[in-house]
Amino acid sequence: MRKVRFISGLAVVCFILLATPVWSYDQPSVNLGFTSFLDGGPPAGSGLYFSEYLQYYTADEFTDLALPDAEVEALVSLNQFLYQSDTPIFMGGKWGLDIIVPLVGLDSRPLPDNNAGLGDLLIGPYIQWDPIMGKNGPVFMHRIELQTIIPTGKYDHNKALNPGSNFWSFNPYWAATLFVTPKLTASWRIHYLWNGKNDDPFGGANDTQAGSAIHGNFAVAYEVIPHQFRIGLNGYYFKQISDSERNGQSVDGREKVFAIGPGFIWHANKDNHLFVNTFFESGAAYRTEGERYTLRFVHHF
Repeated sequence: MRKVRFISGLAVVCFILLATPVWSYDQPSVNLGFTSFLDGGPPAGSGLYFSEYLQYYTADEFTDLALPDAEVEALVSLNQFLYQSDTPIFMGGKWGLDIIVPLVGLDSRPLPDNNAGLGDLLIGPYIQWDPIMGKNGPVFMHRIELQTIIPTGKYDHNKALNPGSNFWSFNPYWAATLFVTPKLTASWRIHYLWNGKNDDPFGGANDTQAGSAIHGNFAVAYEVIPHQFRIGLNGYYFKQISDSERNGQSVDGREKVFAIGPGFIWHANKDNHLFVNTFFESGAAYRTEGERYTLRFVHHF
């Protein structure tokens, strides 16, 4: 069994293999399985939040690549600082700011990886709307965030896998939670992804640009212990919708993947919440196919 470096990090499975007849595996690391249940709003209203995400990813299938016996593992730490104001600025929505500092640990074979280090910084101003209330409690809550991925992460063009992407990305989303009943909820987060150019890519090209994509997380949860414990199903989907480019020319290989699995959320009290999620990928194209395991702790100050 290969050695796993247990170093926290943002799972960056984005790389380019010029020795193969396809060109893909160049998307940046994005939110696949980090968020899930009750995603439409912060759990305790306005104020300052800190969230710690730990995610382990493993894969030994590299779809659409003639790359036998390849394996990759990543251990993820996202350190999130979020401020939710109580000041309405647009149609009753209240402003907020989301900052995520990732750390990265990678281990792969036979591909050269850049080991461990800081990932790309994520910053997103957002607008959060108060829950729409019904006679039995909240019915619907939602948020829009204009998230930007800034290429601050560790990067080496001689490595196929890096903590950082070496290009800017714009990744806005809409997140919402619907209370089907007071106990049953459905949540989703839908992203659009635009990527800038990488002017120093792995593989020798002058520049590359990953195609645009849509991706999203979804979850359904049922409250089994009032105000304390919910169980459910969670998943994600990623689909590239435009061609990637190499030296300004379109190339083959649009990435996609689907994943689903069980999860739960434990509300220790109104200010502390623990999420546990598992994901099993299928239907992948031009990217790895594997498993993700996510642990997330949210604290409200």
